[in-house]
Amino acid sequence: MYKNYIDGQWLDGASAHANVNPSDTTDIIGHYALADAAQAGQASAAAQAAAPRWAASTPQQRADALDKIGTELLARREELGLLLSREEGKTLPEGIGEVTRAGNIFKFFAGEALRQRGDKLASVRPGVEIEVTREPVGVVGIIAPWNFPMAIPAWKIAPALAYGNTVVFKPAELVPGCAWALAEIISRAGLPAGAFNLAMGRGSQVGQAMLDDRRIAGISFTGSVATGGRVAQAAAQRLAKVQLEMGGKNPMVVLNDADLEVAVECAVQSAFFSTGQRCTASSRLIVEEGIYARFVDRMQERTAALRIGHALDTGTDIGPVASGDQLEQDLRYLAIGREEGARLVCGGEHVTRATPGFYLTPAIFADCSNDMRICREEIFGPVAAIIPARNYEHALELANDTEFGLASGICSTSLKHIQHFKRHAQAGMVMVNVPTAGVDYHVPFGGRKGSSLGPREQGTFAAEFYTTVKTAYVAG
Repeated sequence: MYKNYIDGQWLDGASAHANVNPSDTTDIIGHYALADAAQAGQASAAAQAAAPRWAASTPQQRADALDKIGTELLARREELGLLLSREEGKTLPEGIGEVTRAGNIFKFFAGEALRQRGDKLASVRPGVEIEVTREPVGVVGIIAPWNFPMAIPAWKIAPALAYGNTVVFKPAELVPGCAWALAEIISRAGLPAGAFNLAMGRGSQVGQAMLDDRRIAGISFTGSVATGGRVAQAAAQRLAKVQLEMGGKNPMVVLNDADLEVAVECAVQSAFFSTGQRCTASSRLIVEEGIYARFVDRMQERTAALRIGHALDTGTDIGPVASGDQLEQDLRYLAIGREEGARLVCGGEHVTRATPGFYLTPAIFADCSNDMRICREEIFGPVAAIIPARNYEHALELANDTEFGLASGICSTSLKHIQHFKRHAQAGMVMVNVPTAGVDYHVPFGGRKGSSLGPREQGTFAAEFYTTVKTAYVAG
């Protein structure tokens, strides 16, 4: 039984649930405690009590703690990467890579703890000086998704602690193993009791309790658009700070002058790696007419060659879908695509392997139009829709014709079109001749429109959410 971590203690939950391997549903990873609303409140109380002490800690104390966490993550990357892949279903190299990224994030914010800046300015009034400083927000509630169970918690928890906040962390129910492993490492990093709390549980109980708790001054959430809307509404009602990362329907534009092999590799990696379960995945491939037929044929060949199998098997390119519910959603959208008249070029089959799991072959729809549901709604699976475009201007129009705005990509050798696209793509992140799925940990992450709300995540921009600005006037 893996327990919750609250106020420096490992505590049983109100109930528990089994953590199942999506590559082999007979493999139970462990049984994990489920907190209820009362235990979530206990975590908030502990974080509130610890807040003054952690806020008063020195930058060196915070840097040392985060560096210790990052060092252990990197030292154990293979062990923890195996746990991640066993639990979430992404391939073992992807799992190890994600743990490595989590370790690097903690190392980065260890440095940021020592680099907190302020300003000293002259006033317009004689004899008065002005100091502008940043202070921690207080208690931060972190609600993380299941698709990146190490990296996303890391890029929320690390800056929260670096800037002197205390934390209540609720992971997704689907991936408690990674959350518990990360919490266990943090528990030995030298933080005061209550500075970090793990409350595993259902969103309807733990998540809702966090949203309603006035002791939590800020909520950082990554998840679905529907849930993000409820988070924003709850935060607004009590004037809590909020940071939301939600959905995407990211386009990748392929122009006639693109290098075909580069474009196909970018599209395959963007659409299908991590089983397409990335908010930055390109699920809309917008292709200019002159290269369209060749692109579709080459995409079919490249996709058919991908190996779908157990996440831990050597040579697996695409692991299983993360859960039975997600598999059902993917299959439902595949049926919708057929009904809408899109041409299924390949894939979309629920297949069997040596072990029972949620295996789905990557699917390509061709001859799509941007008004189809499969081109408007986030599927969050290995399903890509190819949309023909008359020219660059039409491709840009199609790319921006979405309620989302997280990432947008272009494959081209035309400097003119690349420069124009970078400026006019309505997205928070633009990729040129590289996959849309795959971002660095030291630069801002986030989007616009229905994809994001509030300050950016990661890099130095994280300070905008995890700190509050104070201006002090001092008479000399």
